[in-house]
Amino acid sequence: MLLGLFPEVNGAGGIQRACRHMAAVLARFAAARGWEYRFLALNDAVGSHTGEVAGQEFHFEGFARDKKRFALAASATLFRRPQMVLAAHPNLAPVAWSVQKSCSARVAVVGYGIDVWEPLSAMRRAALRAASQFWSISTFTMEEAIRVQGVRRDAVRLLPLALDPSFEDAARNTALLPRPAFWPVGRTLLSVTRLAASEGYKGVDRVIEVLPHIRERAGDVHYVVVGDGDDLSRHQRLAVERGVADHVHFVGRLPAMSADLLGCYVHGDVFVLPSKGEGFGLVFLEAMVFGKPAIGGAHGGTPDVIEDGASGYLVDHDDRDQLAERIILLLTDDALFGRMGRAARDRVQSNFLFSHFERKLTGYLDELCAS
Repeated sequence: MLLGLFPEVNGAGGIQRACRHMAAVLARFAAARGWEYRFLALNDAVGSHTGEVAGQEFHFEGFARDKKRFALAASATLFRRPQMVLAAHPNLAPVAWSVQKSCSARVAVVGYGIDVWEPLSAMRRAALRAASQFWSISTFTMEEAIRVQGVRRDAVRLLPLALDPSFEDAARNTALLPRPAFWPVGRTLLSVTRLAASEGYKGVDRVIEVLPHIRERAGDVHYVVVGDGDDLSRHQRLAVERGVADHVHFVGRLPAMSADLLGCYVHGDVFVLPSKGEGFGLVFLEAMVFGKPAIGGAHGGTPDVIEDGASGYLVDHDDRDQLAERIILLLTDDALFGRMGRAARDRVQSNFLFSHFERKLTGYLDELCAS
């Protein structure tokens, strides 16, 4: 039996998408070996749910944030003596650890970014150190888990995230994606992110601050921001203060895979998000698969995604001059723009498709079985 402990499977966030991808791979792995599986999702609505990724269906149970019932459900699997337990977030590692101690199961724990960049509680650190494997989505997070949490280096495995298969399909059919009704006329920068005060490190404000200089050098440039949150008003005020309110377009949150969101990726010129706190950066993959050069922060997990100077640029979050110059260069050098766009698409197709993710994760699961 295989037991999967997930923070949340349904939902629009990057962690939720990663959980769906992992659940699909684990379900296929279990089926291939004639194993049973049970997937528990702490924050999803109470009841039974079904998901699907790349043709692989999986089932899971939600517990509506009821930690006690969630832990009891995990304990109830002990009579089946699960051979393998996945804790798909460090906060769930102690639950996996309790199962491990009771039936000697092999345990894997997943780390994403800020969840392991700062010291965890003593119990969570002990659970991480006891895990058979620690799956990190980026090189930076891997090194921080070792340095900050004391995870054993020999237990760490790199597991880069993947583009959702639905984006692969959409990128092959761009002619079917019209220009969104709200799309401005002129060259366009694009960001897709949450505008939350707790995530002020994303860098949307940095782009607004340098937009006047970019327009002086590169002509009629607009900035489209997809997303909402409690920090929206601050960004709107900043656009007014910088005199670019008519050229910064806050279009709100767009549903995943909606024609408008996909149309943003198709019709935008440069994707930019100079964040200093990304665990990985799935939005970069989404833009890059559409052949868009990406500019991200030279921090966290983003350097694993963007090859600086090849498929885009990495910039220091606080270096506004560097940010502006990189954007201007891409908007004024058509040959460079085309070359980087092609390299961006090739990088995704060569490294970050779901098939790559499944192959790597299945290899780690095989390794756990053999240990």
